[in-house]
Amino acid sequence: MFKKILVANRGEIALRIIRTCRKMGIKTVAVYSEADARSVHVREADEAVLLGLGPSQASYLVKEKIVDAALERRCEAIHPGYGFLSENPGFAELAGRSGLVFVGPDPSSIAAMGDKTRAKRLARDIGVPVLPGPSDPVNSVDEASCVAEEIGFPVLLKPAAGGGGKGMRIVYEKGELTPAMAACQDEAIKAFGDDRLFVERYFPNARHVEIQIMADRFGHAVYLGERECSIQRRYQKIIEESPCPAFDETMRRRLGETACRLARQIGYVNAGTVEFLLDAEGGLYFLEMNTRLQVEHPVTEMVFSVDLVELQLAAAAGNALPVSQDDLAMKGWAIEARICAEDPGRGFLPSTGMITRYAEPRGRNIRVDSGIAAGSLVTVHYDSLLAKVITWGATREEARQSLVQALNRYDIEGVTTNLDFVNAVLNHPSFVEGDVSTGFIARHMDHGAARTAPPVERLHYMAIAAVLVYHNRNNLVRQSLEPMVPKVGPPHPKRKISHYVVKDGKTSSRIRLLQESRLNAWTIGVDDREYKVITPEFEFYRRRLLLKIEGERQYFRLSYQDNLFWIAYCGIRRTLEVYTPKEWNLIRYMPEPKEAVGQDALEAPMPGLVVKINVRKGDRVYKGQDLVIIECMKMQTGVSSPCNGLVASIGIHEGQAVEAGDVLVTFERK
Repeated sequence: MFKKILVANRGEIALRIIRTCRKMGIKTVAVYSEADARSVHVREADEAVLLGLGPSQASYLVKEKIVDAALERRCEAIHPGYGFLSENPGFAELAGRSGLVFVGPDPSSIAAMGDKTRAKRLARDIGVPVLPGPSDPVNSVDEASCVAEEIGFPVLLKPAAGGGGKGMRIVYEKGELTPAMAACQDEAIKAFGDDRLFVERYFPNARHVEIQIMADRFGHAVYLGERECSIQRRYQKIIEESPCPAFDETMRRRLGETACRLARQIGYVNAGTVEFLLDAEGGLYFLEMNTRLQVEHPVTEMVFSVDLVELQLAAAAGNALPVSQDDLAMKGWAIEARICAEDPGRGFLPSTGMITRYAEPRGRNIRVDSGIAAGSLVTVHYDSLLAKVITWGATREEARQSLVQALNRYDIEGVTTNLDFVNAVLNHPSFVEGDVSTGFIARHMDHGAARTAPPVERLHYMAIAAVLVYHNRNNLVRQSLEPMVPKVGPPHPKRKISHYVVKDGKTSSRIRLLQESRLNAWTIGVDDREYKVITPEFEFYRRRLLLKIEGERQYFRLSYQDNLFWIAYCGIRRTLEVYTPKEWNLIRYMPEPKEAVGQDALEAPMPGLVVKINVRKGDRVYKGQDLVIIECMKMQTGVSSPCNGLVASIGIHEGQAVEAGDVLVTFERK
């Protein structure tokens, strides 16, 4: 086995690899950019090497610098993680020529499967169904239009040289092809150095399912079940689970054997993932093969009780697989939620800043793969993924409930995240039933929340949490003043029942608190319902709160100021106001504040780099028209006009870095 390896990645995957290496007694060398100088993976590795400036093109994507660092620190191997250079055959070849072992497949296998057109041909040759569409990339808009007309709209434009959701666009009609191809090619050239695209038929209500395989140099290949990866935004996964709710053992075996046959066909070695599309009629189509470890690999590890990185290192060291197909048996269910620095309420725009407060959930069968800590800086240079929360259960529902409660007590402050959004997905009735597809978010979610109203009990629980914190905080103040109360006359009777009003937007609820003989036991009425509640024995009005309501443990994330409470629970976010009945009677008839009138200017919704300006001074523009393209966290986002009018001025230029709130374009109304 290797004595020292270099981890050619950053964030949570670098830490995950370092953790296994430490368990195996292997020394690790981290690499980092100037933007990552204070990152957790730099501290956790045995050694660290600075690569260069913050942009990945000047650091993590410069293969010569990484190989030189490995040689300088006398490493024997390089583990690429995922993303960056993990599927770059030139990097694997350079490492091999330099006397280093690349922890992954051979360069020829990476090239064969990394080129999606070659992969489709290989799959078709061994009898695996592929999506409708030519195996060769298209060279022009006219050619793409002909293909789309032949196979039928909608179609998916997809880079030929990479995956991970980068450079992909769904096109619903012919008029959308030209701008979609331009955007795809621009993203693809930056992500993969190759702007070739191919066109496939798009199935809007299909499942995205993948098979995990592992192979050694002796011709042995095994499959480790499947993963359901249909919950996606911007063509990138955010919730994964294993097994797939729609699979049975026969389908699992058929796809697993197909994936292993494809691997043997190209002499594949190490970890890989073969991806399929399952349409609404039960048809299965080959999508692609990812020649690396996947982001969602922990769900497979939890249901098979294996360490995939350990198996990767063993295969790279030339050892035979320590397990056969008969040794591998699935046990229970695992679900993973990706926590990303993005704002679901604003179309998943990236979010940057410093992590000011950080607390992970802990507990049995809960795993958190994180690359951040309090003080970590989230920049525009890298992917938005911050962490992954994975839970295991004997059943799917047990795993789901465990993940919901883990997210309820995961506290990340300083940047906007999708934490409550993924929790809202997990709590949606369709997800609970296992009825998922790649169109799930478009069909069920809107502006970062579920379209259906949440159960009234959950809203009551949130009101209870706010009132209990408010009531106990005020009680502590009164108790601290008791020594100052003059001991004259009879003692004042203590009230057993307290009344409050909780305002939630334009609605309100009346709350009745009755403290039982046990100090931490309560009977609480919310309007016409009554709940039995147990509070913690000690002080509990902090950022995370545990209450036992009707015998079930419930976790809340909250913060407050005076009588205002910000609470998150089961994917629901609310700003609640707590009043005594007297205060409520004073404020309830006050007029509602009027909304401010928007300014005639287009502001940057996020920090990033201006890559394209689509208008000039004097142009007539229309509301919703994309005027500026900004790149942030490897994704390009169009910034649309907030109004109809004429462009009065343009305050930026292409290649300029902007901050959130910077004025990009001003208008004059006509």
